[in-house]
Amino acid sequence: MSNILSVKLKLVYCLLPLQHHYQNKLKLAIIGQSLFGQEVYSNLRKQGHKVVGVFTVPDKDGKADPLGKFPVRSQGFSDMSDTKLSTLLSSCLPTFICSINNCLMTQLLLFVSLLYVTRTLIHGDKKAGFTVFWADDGLDTGPILLQRECDVEPNDTVDTLYNRFLFPEGIKAMVESVQLIADGKAPRIPQPEEGASYEGIQKKSNAKPAEAIHNWIRGHDKVPGAWTVIDGQSVTLYGSSMLGGSVPEGQPLDIEGASQAARVTKNGLILYGTDGKALLVKNLQFEDGKMIPASKYFSSGESASVELTDDEKTMAEEIRNIWKGILSNVPAIEDTTDFFKSGAASMDVVRLVEEVKQKCAGVQLQNEDVYMATTFQDFIQMFVRKLRGEDQEEELVVDYATKDINNMTVKMPYQCFINGKFEDSENGKTYDSISPSDGSVICKVSYASVGDVDRAVAAAKEAYENGPWGKMNPRDRGSLLYRLADLMEEHQEELATIESIDSGAVYTLALKTHVGMSIQTFRYFAGWCDKIQSLWGKSSAFTHLNLIILKLFSCHSVCAIVIPWNYPLMMLAWKSAACLAAGNTLVLKPAQVTPLTALKFAELSVKAGIPKGVINILPGSGGMVGQRLSEHPDIRKLGFTGSTPIGKQIMKSCAVSNLKKVSLELGGKSPLLIFSDCDMDKAVRMGMSSVYFNKGENCIAAGRLFVEESIHDEFIHRVVEEIKKMKIGDPLDRSTDHGPQNHKAHLDKLLEYCEIGVKEGATLVYGGKRVDRPGFFMEPTVFTDVEDHMFIAKEESFGPVMVVSKFKDGDVDGVLQRANDTEYGLASGVFTRDINKAMYVSERLEAGTVFVNTYNKTDVASPFGGFKQSGFGKDLGEDALMEYLKTKAVTVEY
Repeated sequence: MSNILSVKLKLVYCLLPLQHHYQNKLKLAIIGQSLFGQEVYSNLRKQGHKVVGVFTVPDKDGKADPLGKFPVRSQGFSDMSDTKLSTLLSSCLPTFICSINNCLMTQLLLFVSLLYVTRTLIHGDKKAGFTVFWADDGLDTGPILLQRECDVEPNDTVDTLYNRFLFPEGIKAMVESVQLIADGKAPRIPQPEEGASYEGIQKKSNAKPAEAIHNWIRGHDKVPGAWTVIDGQSVTLYGSSMLGGSVPEGQPLDIEGASQAARVTKNGLILYGTDGKALLVKNLQFEDGKMIPASKYFSSGESASVELTDDEKTMAEEIRNIWKGILSNVPAIEDTTDFFKSGAASMDVVRLVEEVKQKCAGVQLQNEDVYMATTFQDFIQMFVRKLRGEDQEEELVVDYATKDINNMTVKMPYQCFINGKFEDSENGKTYDSISPSDGSVICKVSYASVGDVDRAVAAAKEAYENGPWGKMNPRDRGSLLYRLADLMEEHQEELATIESIDSGAVYTLALKTHVGMSIQTFRYFAGWCDKIQSLWGKSSAFTHLNLIILKLFSCHSVCAIVIPWNYPLMMLAWKSAACLAAGNTLVLKPAQVTPLTALKFAELSVKAGIPKGVINILPGSGGMVGQRLSEHPDIRKLGFTGSTPIGKQIMKSCAVSNLKKVSLELGGKSPLLIFSDCDMDKAVRMGMSSVYFNKGENCIAAGRLFVEESIHDEFIHRVVEEIKKMKIGDPLDRSTDHGPQNHKAHLDKLLEYCEIGVKEGATLVYGGKRVDRPGFFMEPTVFTDVEDHMFIAKEESFGPVMVVSKFKDGDVDGVLQRANDTEYGLASGVFTRDINKAMYVSERLEAGTVFVNTYNKTDVASPFGGFKQSGFGKDLGEDALMEYLKTKAVTVEY
């Protein structure tokens, strides 16, 4: 097929700044139809032009075209013949403007033919566009006034291009073109004739590379549709997208002329190109006009008819009257009447859907539903199923591990969560999730494989590119996240109980912080969804040029998130809430030892209405699942919280794979400086919290306390006395202060850490031993006389070990130098009543967070992240949102 349009698209005039005030105004007549014509009319009026005539299609069945609500015909246009008007209106061109100025008529035509868009998609063009012509007798062969172009995305269709670009930008271009004429600045660029011919659409062989087949199908998504032969009959294919990652299992299906058999899967029809790559087709339409989901090819006739109730029969008759109003040429609407064979067009589909929704409030009907049920009988059956809720996606099936504990029955999912479903790992492997309170097995959890990762990423990609999430209004996305936060709050006791038995967190802390702050985080970022706005302003760098700089934000699409075991749910929330608010989809790997609240969260996300594929949870090995996520080519952003060595490995893999963006929150050795002029009671209380909060399994825990010499002994004495009062025991006991360490390997590491401290010569003042009871309990520990060169002075324990060093009275700069002598820079703190000293020290401490006369006080609106080998990037606050967005600068000269 030859090119339909070879005119090279270019920007003739860039979009004028919003604050520009037009001087010249025109009298205009608008000839056109649809919402497009209405919007052009409204915007021209806003610019001060006078519309003295409107010509549109006649009312149909008493219903006016959107443009028809404005005055039709006006004095001064009698010289425009009805024949010419009819020609213009029947050409399906959105808008044709005639300007009347001093009795001179100028004709201007905006051409956004779907034929050209079809050609663009079929040929795999990377650019699409439209042209504003000076109209002549050929309608679209006159000189060019203005052109616009846009990028064509891999899975764009006629609809997505029209909605994203042709409609909004076409309206702007039409208004700008009129003003260019009014200002006397409109160019007349002759059209080249080369490449302007067009040959009719021919059948395309199926034996082509996958991308060529995909382009052919999506290019024909309107009329006449791309078809092939299946079982001896012509079948039209709709809803094509390239398939990345692994291909799901399905039943084979022979396609005439195809390079290999297709496959009917639960996601749709998989077709293969000659290059072995695959594409997915969503819907199939048969020769009789009936359309079905491609996934139902082998079962399309299996559903039994439903018997209507009296009320439903009444509604059916009301719908019959709606059909009769639209299909006025049909004497009577029978059960076998076919909507499209009776002459209905795409605009009639919109009218049918809207009228039925208006008559029957609460029924969520879509345009696609009409194509899936073209006869009146099928339409009523489909409508009644929707009315009864029987059309809902299959109910989420969850195999729970249940446990009667904490005065409730907790129900814990334990399988991988992929594409909106809980399912076993691909290889069927599982592992034991161990309770740190007594070492017992809570349940067996699916052990995800590399194949599971690929399926989850493919689901997330599909959900972003073709599902509702990527196209959703940001405010609606925010509503879903608010709903998710509400459900988390409704289940907060169950979530806190699961968190407690799975991670060892004290229940009261789990309720307030692990779960409570997770809820706050989702609510905070839900509020951001509709506030991600592009920014623009006049350039100040080049004062002699007229430049507008626009700052545009977009999401990365598919993101990976890898979280640690110390705050399983909260770390999930800190990263995934910002990720989802920005519009991305995600694949999340919880820590292998604490997967259960993440899987419960997945269940709640389905109940909240988060579309399938948007959230995927893969429990399993970091070395397998985490490594594959960091290497996967379809992931463009990875957020990780964990150890510095693993963070370095992840960063390396991300760089080597596809240079994906990375944010890392890694290890810490946070210094806490306690001066002699502090509030001693507060310093003791908060100093202990800085170390023992959450059993010391806290990324910002004070890894080393520097206490001024004159108060050192008193401080240590008071700390030890308070430790002796702490209750160590069952984390579900409301009076417990200190629960078990997260897992046995970590407890063993902490005991070894203490042994090293003693061997190096530090003084073990208290603790350092395992508690003599079942489970992984360790005594709160205090070391003094710690020298700067010692192992415990430099390395993070990540446990309940207080490491204390003295510093000389008044030696502020000396202690600052010692505090900063570390490769980490996550957090820090200072206790003093002297505000000048506090500000001096805060400014010089090399850490992403500095606490003054407090500790562990984080807030969802405050950015959180470290310096040096504690990583880079931020969680929480607006800064976290920017981690999951891309920034694009657009420079416009005018």
